[in-house]
Formats: sequence, C-alpha cells, structure tokens
Amino acid sequence: MGILDPTKVTRAALQHAASISGLMITTEAMITDIPQEAGAAAPDISGMGGMM
Repeated sequence: MGILDPTKVTRAALQHAASISGLMITTEAMITDIPQEAGAAAPDISGMGGMM
C-alpha cells in the first residue's frame, strides 16, 4: 500500500468534492431519501381477554 501522503489525500478529497458539486450544479436535480415517520409503539395488551 505504501506511505500515505497527507497532501495527496487532501488534494484527492478536494478534487472528488469539486467533481460531485459540479455534477449537482449541472444536473439541476437531486435525489434524496424522504425521512419516514416513526410508527407507533406496540399496542397495549390490557384489552386482551383471559388476563388476570
């Protein structure tokens, strides 16, 4: 694998970030996930017959 050069890592990260932002600007569209609302908790079992 070799020695990781911090300057090279930073440069690669900035290049990738610029590439992604360029794609977002030129496509004028973006796909995201819509957050789902949390469902209700388990129902109460007090209404079940035969319980003491």
